[in-house]
Amino acid sequence: MNAEIKREIEKIIGRTLLDMQPLAGGMISQVLRLDLGEGEALVAKVGDGSHDLRIEGFMLRFLRAHSQLPVPGVVHEASDLLLMDYIEGESQLDAASLRHLGELLAGCHRISAPAYGLERDTLTGPLRQPNVPSQLWIPFFREQRLLYMVGVARDSGNLPGELETRLLHFADALEKYLIEPSQPALVHGDIWRTNVLVRDGRVKGIIDPALYFAHNEVELAYMTLFDGVGAACFEAYQAHIAIDADFFKVRRHIYNLYPLLVHVALFGAKYLPFLYESLARFGY
Repeated sequence: MNAEIKREIEKIIGRTLLDMQPLAGGMISQVLRLDLGEGEALVAKVGDGSHDLRIEGFMLRFLRAHSQLPVPGVVHEASDLLLMDYIEGESQLDAASLRHLGELLAGCHRISAPAYGLERDTLTGPLRQPNVPSQLWIPFFREQRLLYMVGVARDSGNLPGELETRLLHFADALEKYLIEPSQPALVHGDIWRTNVLVRDGRVKGIIDPALYFAHNEVELAYMTLFDGVGAACFEAYQAHIAIDADFFKVRRHIYNLYPLLVHVALFGAKYLPFLYESLARFGY
């Protein structure tokens, strides 16, 4: 055990920790399971100073207050330490749990707000996610998602100059391909298999949000990236909210430029081919 972390947590919660074990998924923080005994447990995220863990605490509290998503409750939040409820579950999604996930997300996406964005900036992974409220979706996506993350990826040194130029030209043409939705939708922002905890065919927990109010298609697009989450989720979702056919043919490839740029900024050039392929679909 890290004695200093253990002492700090015990002081905060007023309990003795019987054990601390690392959990998978700590890309940007050390993540620990805290054993309190008698079946009780918490999760601790210990920061490295690169980002403020209070932002994640805010996002979890926001989702608990405004949605039915089963996110963990926040026990304590500070810039370098976040304590949360421990949720028992695995990221092995079967058809039943995928259907439940689709139903939960449809409920979340019915929650709206007067503008796109949010009352404050959030995070996607360790990266700042700007959320200046906007009445129009396409300008918001262009300026605060696509162009912003182009700049972050460029500054990381992982985005070639010629690809940056192609992305900038494509950003000018978004009105040709995207649509203005009828209203903003609350999105979790980072739905992929390892962020969904299931047990006995039900979703027990959803972790690591990157939330804001957006076009709901942004969430759905990310769920098709790489190995995706499975068709059963989309089928259950569409029982509540229709998905336009052009989303699958056209718009999901545009919306996934944003998470692909996040991956380029964080993990390097191995994600560049996905960007080239997406732009080539539109002749850029």
